[in-house]
Amino acid sequence: MINPKEIYNLLIDYGQTNTSIEEIIIGLTWTLCKAEGMGLCMSPAIPTRTLSWSGTLVNKPVKDLSSWLRSWDAYEATVAMATINAIINHNSPLIQKAIALPRATSANLSVFEYFLPQLQGKQVSVIGRYPGLKQYEKDMKINVIELNPIPGDFPATASEYLLPESDWVFLTATSIPNKTFPRLVELSQNATVVLMGPTLPWLEELADFGVNYLAGVTISNVPALKQTIAEGGGVRIFETGVQYHLLSLD
Repeated sequence: MINPKEIYNLLIDYGQTNTSIEEIIIGLTWTLCKAEGMGLCMSPAIPTRTLSWSGTLVNKPVKDLSSWLRSWDAYEATVAMATINAIINHNSPLIQKAIALPRATSANLSVFEYFLPQLQGKQVSVIGRYPGLKQYEKDMKINVIELNPIPGDFPATASEYLLPESDWVFLTATSIPNKTFPRLVELSQNATVVLMGPTLPWLEELADFGVNYLAGVTISNVPALKQTIAEGGGVRIFETGVQYHLLSLD
């Protein structure tokens, strides 16, 4: 059984540094932090008029914000994840080992495109709705599980039933800041688990939680990425500023 606090303790330990935060952008879809390097996290899909701490984070040491990862406030946890990623993913040795994935027709689907030959006829569960995923439904049985489901998706409670029966599970790394990660990986212990997305921290220790593959991003164009995030971009960051990379932890 996975200790649900373990992943958060691990990540916060990596964030125990006095490195100063240089910049934070909270866009509609993505949050970016610049510190030692640059880190990303998906922004909460929760409307808010204001944030009490806005205008106070730049120049704070990373360690002051890393503990926010335990917070149940979605915006605090998001900023913490982006901040910790700015430390972990800066010159990570794992990224050097990872392979760059060719950009698919829809660049945000590069991971699914890469694994497609192995997914034929398999029971596949995807945590998080990825735009364009519907095109693969003819090749495999796809169950899309969403916190905010649209018609055709399964609600989060379906995880308890679908994940133990899945052959493959594609798990968004945003499950870490939203606190669903520990239970989802526990339910997926019989499946091949791909932890994916720009929120991904490139950590070898994730294998200890049952993760088989890391599918994260590298930043290819900093100005374009920042502009796209600031202008409310979602999947467009895969066309302008980041590229998927993949690493097997097995």
